[in-house]
Amino acid sequence: MKVTATAIPEVLIIEPKVFSDARGFFLESFNQKSFAEATSLNPTFVQDNHSQSARGVLHGLHYQIQQTQGKLVRVVSGAVFDVAVDIRKSSPSFGQSVGVELTGSNHRQIWIPPGFAHGFLVLSDTAHILYKVTDYYAPQFERCIAWNDQELAIPWPLSGTPFLSAKDQAGSTLRDAEVFK
Repeated sequence: MKVTATAIPEVLIIEPKVFSDARGFFLESFNQKSFAEATSLNPTFVQDNHSQSARGVLHGLHYQIQQTQGKLVRVVSGAVFDVAVDIRKSSPSFGQSVGVELTGSNHRQIWIPPGFAHGFLVLSDTAHILYKVTDYYAPQFERCIAWNDQELAIPWPLSGTPFLSAKDQAGSTLRDAEVFK
């Protein structure tokens, strides 16, 4: 497993070892021992989520203000531009974002620790996104920051207007959002 720190060091790109031949490929999408050795992190994952979306769908920027979730995100089919935004007020990287392309063929994963908002834009006709989380979904604590907040200036690779849920259309600005200390 190869681990690469991003511009925000707590956000990590994970590249598993892929064993390929003419028949296809094999990879361990998660191994607790290997993950801990490679990252010095030992999260406990309590829930796996599977999201399928069409081209141009943009989810986020989501987080839970309590029952905070760390997320290990990967794409098994298709392609997305995945984004993590640091919303820890005391962090030197507060308000900064990291974006990475995750695809079914590059097998990359992104570790997004608690204290970050998360979103993604689907770049392919469809995409299947799988992600592990460190705490259970708690809708009463879920919050959303607007994907297009000018203060964040996230460089989404958009052509046209994204498809958004009602929740994502109503996202607040970072300035007005409930964030972490």
